[in-house]
Amino acid sequence: MDTNLLNNYVLKAIDAYPYELEETVENLNYALSYESNNAYALYLMARLQAEQFGDYEKAKHYYAEALANKMDFQKAYPRYIQVLLNNEDLEEAKKLIDFALTIKGIDKGAIWEKQAQIFEIKQEYKAAIKTLKKAKLFGFNNDFISYIDSEILRNKNKLKSKQKPSKLKAKKKKCRKKKKKTN
Repeated sequence: MDTNLLNNYVLKAIDAYPYELEETVENLNYALSYESNNAYALYLMARLQAEQFGDYEKAKHYYAEALANKMDFQKAYPRYIQVLLNNEDLEEAKKLIDFALTIKGIDKGAIWEKQAQIFEIKQEYKAAIKTLKKAKLFGFNNDFISYIDSEILRNKNKLKSKQKPSKLKAKKKKCRKKKKKTN
């Protein structure tokens, strides 16, 4: 097939997504029927499955195909990792993060932020905060840095609330001991 026609279908799908889903699907189906391993069409189909239908298994399949055909497709990694996190595939997400950090030109800040999400899911808030600080080092715009700052603050608040119950228990024990001594 003529590459220009294929690109035309992919570009039409990109232009239509996410506002004209019917047109997006139609153009993606045309593009994939002409070239079933077109990485960008597969990537967009994965996004459609995850973001519009919530079908993370299908999205994983399309992301895996897209990256199998174009391993240096930097744009796909953060979204694929997010799908893995949403699907609770933490080990698979960790492996993909480790690999993604070796890709030349990838947004390392976004990838480190995904690593922090894994720590947060596991309730390892100190590790999440440390990783978010690493992500912040790779932030090159104010919006991303502000977002990371808010993520750090949220994890600090979770860490405080996680520590409070144990402190309350210790205070209650002290009060009980004092009452026993006075009685």
